[in-house]
Amino acid sequence: MQSAGNLPLDSRQGRGVIAATVLASGMVFLDGTIANVAVRRIGSDFHADLASLQWVLNGYTLALASLILLGGSLGDHLGRRRVFLVGVCWFALASLCCAVAPNIGTLVAARVLQGIGGALLTPGSLALIQATFRRADRGRAVGMWSGMSGTAAAAGPLIGGYLVQHASWRWAFGLNLPFAVVAVVCCLRSVPESRHTGISRQLDLTGTMLVAAALALLTYGTTLAGSDGWNVRTLGLTAAGLLVLAGFVWAESRRAHPLLPLRLFGNRTFAGSNLMTFTTYGALSAVLFLFVLQLQVSAGYGPLVAGLASLPLSLLMLLLSPRAGALTDRLGPRLPMTIGPVIVALGIALTMRVDADHHNFFLDVLPAMGVFGLGMSFLVAPLTATVMGSVPADDVGIASGVNNAVSRTAGLLTIAVLPPLAGLSGEKYRIPAVMTHGYRIAAVICIVLMLAGAVAVLLTVDREPAAVDRTGQAGRDPAAAGPAG
Repeated sequence: MQSAGNLPLDSRQGRGVIAATVLASGMVFLDGTIANVAVRRIGSDFHADLASLQWVLNGYTLALASLILLGGSLGDHLGRRRVFLVGVCWFALASLCCAVAPNIGTLVAARVLQGIGGALLTPGSLALIQATFRRADRGRAVGMWSGMSGTAAAAGPLIGGYLVQHASWRWAFGLNLPFAVVAVVCCLRSVPESRHTGISRQLDLTGTMLVAAALALLTYGTTLAGSDGWNVRTLGLTAAGLLVLAGFVWAESRRAHPLLPLRLFGNRTFAGSNLMTFTTYGALSAVLFLFVLQLQVSAGYGPLVAGLASLPLSLLMLLLSPRAGALTDRLGPRLPMTIGPVIVALGIALTMRVDADHHNFFLDVLPAMGVFGLGMSFLVAPLTATVMGSVPADDVGIASGVNNAVSRTAGLLTIAVLPPLAGLSGEKYRIPAVMTHGYRIAAVICIVLMLAGAVAVLLTVDREPAAVDRTGQAGRDPAAAGPAG
């Protein structure tokens, strides 16, 4: 086996590395899209209220957002191949637990375990490519990874919808197992070990525990408020989460080797781009979660058609994101990063037409999601390029991890907060009129979040094209386009 750092992409071993990373990432991307499509059937099978369905998504995202930075650090310290393998096996076993879960509580616990596995393998996919291939082949390797992984994300709604509608949502989780087996075999045969030799040996476990506790308290408090209302208990939990989060920021400011280097946010472009990430990906996650429910509850579609509604989003991003990146090179990031959220906001507004009386798939659903996908195609590649280009070369890895953590945290919080704000709690979401009214309120809030992201860009991002690491631009995690992965 050839050593890390000088492997040719066109070699047999190089193809094995690509196969291992794509299969593992594809497993995560498929699982994310399938989970969105499956929540309605899961709710029916387990007679679950909306708060429980929120936890099916948020249990996974909570673990992933809390631990993804630690997962990257563990790979740097202990070996990227080793941590990647542990993550793949962990994710597969947790998927099996999801598939056989006897009740909603067990399913949520298994989803949390999946999130831990995802936090171990997700940072490793791109890190292995960057560390393994020779410099001349890295850009092409990341491009292959992005294209193949994007194809898996695009296929997710079709595969997931078919399995949920014609077999069972349990098979949708069981589908991960063969992917994991092949990924492990390819990894053992082809992927060399690598680690960051110059990094400090000290892991920021204190920071990890604080951020996990803060996000858990915030998510639990706001989700519980959806069923119990804002009372002493829910307000106390949410306030405690904010205090722990403040403690995390304070602790990180005093560490020599923090989990989250706060100095990065001293760069106005980096801070503004992550603020935009928070608002836009928060809105994206909430819309995809609630619109799939709206299509099934109010419009009467089955899981297959409801899943297909998000297909334009994946396909347009796959086809147009490279062109948006080229546009950024010519015109700078500010224009596409401002126009993109405005177009997405228009797409969200169009989804508000869909109800029990207006639900023609080709006239109402697809045009709305097409506009939505067009806007996301404008903003994702420029956003990633701007984040990567705003930091020194040595900080590109941690900048990518921070940006991914911000996007996951945003989805975590909006899925917890927006449904109760929109009047969707308990089992009210099963009533079509209530679901439609609640979806429209949530959609208006998401439109405001999208427009806030555009304003943040206008205030913080320069017009001039940035000198961006091309591999960084190509390597955006396609799963970040949704609450997947």
